[in-house]
Order: sequence, then C-alpha cells, then structure tokens
Amino acid sequence: MTADGSGSLERPINVLVILGHPRVDSLCGALADSYSEGARSAGAQLRRLDLAALDFDAHLHTYSPNDQPLEDDLREARELVLWADHLVFVYPTWWGGAPALLKGFLDRLMAPGFAFQTSEGGTGYEGLLQDRSAQLITTMDTPPLVHRLVYRQPGRNALARATLGFCGVRPVRSLVFGSVKQADPAQREAWLARAREQGRALRHGRVTRAERLRQKAAAWLRSLRLQFYPMSWVAYAIGALAASPGGQVFEAPVFWMGYLCLFLLEVATVLVNELVDLPTDRRNRHYSTFTGGSRVLVDGSLSVREVRTGIGVALVGLLACAGWLVSVSTASPAAVLGTLGAVAVLAIGYTAPPLKLSYRGLGELDVAVTHSIGVLLCGYVFLGGDWSDLAPWVLSVPLLLATLPSITLSGIPDLASDCAAGKRTLAVRLGHRNALRASLVFVLLAAAAALGWDSLGLVGGAYDGIAWAALPHAALLTWLLRRHARAAEMPRRIDGLMAVTLGYVLWFGLVPLLRLAFG
Repeated sequence: MTADGSGSLERPINVLVILGHPRVDSLCGALADSYSEGARSAGAQLRRLDLAALDFDAHLHTYSPNDQPLEDDLREARELVLWADHLVFVYPTWWGGAPALLKGFLDRLMAPGFAFQTSEGGTGYEGLLQDRSAQLITTMDTPPLVHRLVYRQPGRNALARATLGFCGVRPVRSLVFGSVKQADPAQREAWLARAREQGRALRHGRVTRAERLRQKAAAWLRSLRLQFYPMSWVAYAIGALAASPGGQVFEAPVFWMGYLCLFLLEVATVLVNELVDLPTDRRNRHYSTFTGGSRVLVDGSLSVREVRTGIGVALVGLLACAGWLVSVSTASPAAVLGTLGAVAVLAIGYTAPPLKLSYRGLGELDVAVTHSIGVLLCGYVFLGGDWSDLAPWVLSVPLLLATLPSITLSGIPDLASDCAAGKRTLAVRLGHRNALRASLVFVLLAAAAALGWDSLGLVGGAYDGIAWAALPHAALLTWLLRRHARAAEMPRRIDGLMAVTLGYVLWFGLVPLLRLAFG
C-alpha cells in the first residue's frame, strides 16, 4: 500500500510509534506494544522511540530551538519523523495535557525550518510535515466523556491542532482510554485489543475513506473562496430591488434562479483563477485570506484535473440555470442572456485567455465593474428592468469606486510573485507606494460620491444617510493608507488594512440594500 493510504501495494506505510510515558513498563507501554503488533501484521514498516530511553535536555535554554545544538538522539528522532508517513503518540494525560517528557521532546524537536516555516512577511506560517498523518493514544483517570464535555480535551487539542496540525500533519485521530484507576484487568485487555486493531487497520491505508472524503470536501470548500460572495449577492439584490421595489422580491423564484447563475459563474471564475495564477501562487510567500488564491493546487489538496472538472461542472450548471432563468423571467431572453453573457466574459476573462485582463493591467477595473454594475445590472434586468435605464448605472458608481481600493491593495503582498509571472497588476505597474496612493484616491472618490448621492437623494434616496458612516470610515482609511505609504519598506502582509478596506465597501452595499428593501 502507498504512503498516502490509497490502498495500492506500491510500498509499505512507514510508522513511527513514540512512547511519551516516563516509564516503559506502563499501560501506555503495553498499548504501544499492542499497536505496533497490529501495525506489523498490517504490513507496515515500524520504528519506535521510547522517550524515556533517549538522552536529551528537555529544556529549551536559547531564544530559538535552532540555537540549541541537537543531541544525537534528537537528530535521529528528526530523521525518523521525516522517514515516517504515520506518527503514533502514546502517552498518559496528566493535568489535562501531555507529560513534561513528551512536551519537552516536542519543544526541542518541532523547530522552525524543520516542522514549520515563517512567511517572508513574518506573520504567516506554513507546516513542513505535510503528507503525514497521526494517531494519538492516551490514558487518563478522568472519565473520557467528562474530559471531553467538561474540560474540552485541552491536551488532545494542543497536540492534534496547535502542534501537529500547525506543522501540516493531517488527519490526526485519537483513542482515549479511561478511567484507568477504575479499570479491571478485563477492561485493560479490551483496551489493548482495541489498540492492536487500530494498528491492524493500517492494512486499509493510513487515511480512511471517510477522512479522505472530508479532506477533499474541505479542499473544495476552500477553493470556492466563499468569503468574497456576500458582496456579489448584496449588489445583485440592490439591482433587483431597484427594478422591483420592496422586500417581496426575495420571494420571487426568478431572483434566486438569477443569483444561482451568478453563484455558479463566480465558482467557475475563482477556479479558473486558481489554474491560470498557479505560477504566481507558487512563488507567493505572502498569501493570506484575502490574497494569493486558495492554495489548493499549490499544496496538492486538489489536482489540476479536478479543478478543470470543477470548472466544467460549474459552467454546465450555469448554462442549465440560464435556460431556466429565461423561462421564468419577464425580461426578454436577449436581455437576460446578453447581460449575463457580458458579465461572464468579463469575470472569467479576468485571468482566462484570450482576455487575461489581470495580466494586461485591467484586472482591478474588471473586478470593480463586475462586482458593482455587472451583478447589479443582472439583478435589475432579471427582475424586469431595462438595461438602458439610468437607475442601475447611477446606483453602481459609488459601489464601483469603493471596490477599487481593496482590489488595488490586494496586489501589494503579491507584487513580487505577480511581477515574476508577468501579471501586470496596478501594484506591479505603479509600485507599492503609488498603489497605496491610488487606493487613497479611490477611497476619497467613493466618499465624495457617497456625499453627493446622499445630498441629492438620487435613485429614490438609496444612499440617504450613508455619509454618516462612509465619511468617518474614509477618514480612518486615509490615515492608514498614508501611514503605510510613508513606511520605509514595502508591507509584506496587509491583512488589517485589507479588512478595514473591505469593511468600507460594506457601507456602499448595505445602505442602498436596506433603503430599497424597507424604504
């Protein structure tokens, strides 16, 4: 069987069993023996580390673990961790966590450059022990149900999530045996048999089918980048309400069918971006929630073939929903399909050839147009409005201007990788300081539009009152942008600034949405 747990017989699984109990002749020692026996019967290649027998200083005396020389036993332990496909930790739970021996071992072993690395920006981390799984086997005197419900499994969470998960080891499953103090010999024998069977289960692979499905589902969910969809819905709803005022628009099937079309279009767009931007994403060490893609292709969570299949499924679904939309909308088929088609070309053309707008210096404008007038006009036309009416175009101007700062800023962390891949974002073309200044101009233009639309009461007063929220927010952004522009070095990660800038866009969506829905 392969190390990835696929079940084929290419090579055995390499299993490292680590006994973290200070006494080898303990129940934990017997559980480690039983698991090892089962793993060997499953055909695994097995090595074992009894931490009590290792010669190393468990205390970290230097600022960084890398500054303290590794003892011979720890150097060998590192080699074994790199050799292993599957890590098994057997230890008692004392005072809610692992024993000092195991904790000290991890303190010394899991050092930067070996278990994880820091991004160049200094605030992001990447696990280096990927493509490994783990099994925790622990004993305790507390009844396991009490430990889970009352104490919330602090030791298990620390080891599985904050240590192994942080370093890229996934999945991490656990077996908990207790209460040891109240267990009779028959109960202990049952625990040993269960540990043995857990090791024997490796004959089916180190990752179960259910775990593979969960990992794949999580990767697909991550690839969709759902954090960017709500504003598209808001803009679409504004357009629909402008064509058909009143909250009853949300009860219309045509509204939701139209949004399903846009949702599938956005799915296709982000997946196309993953494919085309793969070279720059691979180079990018400053990625975050807002920039650098979803990383599913970079880290191998999804394959290129799977992403291409996802694009195809999304586009087929989009065509089917568009046909249904035409049948339920009161607008002419030409108007519906023409508007949706124009938005689709601009959205997918952001990265897809032949347009590749983001590689030609038009990406920021493209995103701002599609996420303002594009989706807003779709809502307006799908609900029976005429695309040539002035209302949707006027409604979209402040939203378009407010969208531009966040799109422009998102290119700053990606500047070096985008430049190397030939992607001509505004940050690449202008440099980071001028990109910050351009964002400031867009912020001020959006604030001026908000003030003007508010004072003039345009489009039925859709922007009435927005100045009270938008102008203070614009002042905060002005201060932040000027401060970043005056900084001596280019900021590598600007997550806080991005969050404030995206919050600025919300005012230009929520205010007209609520005004049009409730008057």
